[in-house]
Amino acid sequence: MLHFTSPALSPRAIPPLPARTFSAMSETISLADSTPDHVAGTWYSVPDLRLRDHQFTVPLDYTIDRNASPKISVYAREVVSVGKEEQPLPYLLYLQGGPGFECPRPTEASGWIHKTCEEFRVILMDQRGTGLSTPLTPSSMSQLDSAKEISEYLTYFRADNIVNDAEFIRVRLVPEAGPWTILGQSYGGFCSVTYLSFAPQGLKQVLLTGGIPPVGNGSTADAVYRACYPQVIHQNEKYYKRFPQDVEIIREVVKHLAESEGGGVPLPSGGFLTPRGLQTLGLSGLGSSSGFERLHYMFERAWDPVIVPGSRKQISYYFLKAFENWLDFDTNPLYILLHEAIYCQGDSSLWSAHRIRTEDDGKFDAIRAVKEGRPVFFTGEMVFPWMLEEVHALRKFKEAAHLLAEKKDWPPLYDIAVLNNNKVPVAAAVYYEDMYVNFKLAMETASQIAGIRLWITNEYMHSGLRDGGGQVLDHLLGMLNGRKPLF
Repeated sequence: MLHFTSPALSPRAIPPLPARTFSAMSETISLADSTPDHVAGTWYSVPDLRLRDHQFTVPLDYTIDRNASPKISVYAREVVSVGKEEQPLPYLLYLQGGPGFECPRPTEASGWIHKTCEEFRVILMDQRGTGLSTPLTPSSMSQLDSAKEISEYLTYFRADNIVNDAEFIRVRLVPEAGPWTILGQSYGGFCSVTYLSFAPQGLKQVLLTGGIPPVGNGSTADAVYRACYPQVIHQNEKYYKRFPQDVEIIREVVKHLAESEGGGVPLPSGGFLTPRGLQTLGLSGLGSSSGFERLHYMFERAWDPVIVPGSRKQISYYFLKAFENWLDFDTNPLYILLHEAIYCQGDSSLWSAHRIRTEDDGKFDAIRAVKEGRPVFFTGEMVFPWMLEEVHALRKFKEAAHLLAEKKDWPPLYDIAVLNNNKVPVAAAVYYEDMYVNFKLAMETASQIAGIRLWITNEYMHSGLRDGGGQVLDHLLGMLNGRKPLF
């Protein structure tokens, strides 16, 4: 396996981003105070862990007077090992991948949470709009009257305000409003670099796992997808090398969909499965541990058996249901609605993945692949405008999604000048074959973060934090606490 641990990097200079206003919380609040904007629950248990709920009432918009802003709720779960409830442990905030997904719900002391609780008090914050933090779902967003109102509301749910929420929570939880450690997985790492840019005073140290973002001005989405499509092709090639029998099975499914009335078949939820929709299975199937296997076993049951001779061939309900269960676009709509916005600073994305896909000379054209006898390539972590038609629960948000794709005046998410002069200890796991966060782009950004230490490996995929138990976290902590010194 390839492993490389870097010494601390010094940045190379590039022009800084425009100045912006960032509303990090600066007040100091005693833990003994009972505040109307923070409600703490009682302790409860899962095996080997003790947990406590915290609910915070925060401004939707931190750029205006707090009393004038509409309010939303942000939820955080405090987690410690049994018997450590009252111990003076340092705090660690976990920032979840996404965008648009809530934190994991612990059922026992295992994996990275078990490792973290050996020395930290862990805070699992549901990022605004997810989980128990004023969740934005197809049903809750129906309260907003128009596409314009929806799109404007969603502009408050990017990394800058996630960091503002984290700072709001930190000064209310950490004794004497001291700094805390943050652990950012995937998109949570993007948020962590925003945190480093605009509120480094709140940070003791930063751990990144598969989450170093592109930080250039404008929209970096085009560069991201031009870099990511070749890696997605590579993952497809590896998949078919592992399961060569699936080449013909998947071609048959695509052919069946293309020849069906309307170019697809109805899904159990009321959506519509087309060849291009089928290709989105690569989002989960190609880039994480056991994804290849899960994808293969799913296609094993693609067809209903022919019970009555002469009956027409049809895709099984099992497969259609499995397809919907695998993709969370309907329950977590922020993923599609804000996905490309995470790459925007002062420019629009204009459905970047959809545009860049046309540059591939038909490599991702499923119907053409069937006609030419080629393997059908799945797509990766990309969102496309037609998803708002084919995912039933998202159809009502089609116009709002287009408004977000066209929006140009996105505020900055990073301050390169601050990153160049970073003083916060940072350690990052960089996965060499990461399909979601391109290795080359991650390394370009790493060169801008002063003092960052990198662990480059191909032993893990993007899901390494989850798959490696406590090993990934232990390695990164070792890089910062002296157990893995510079050499």
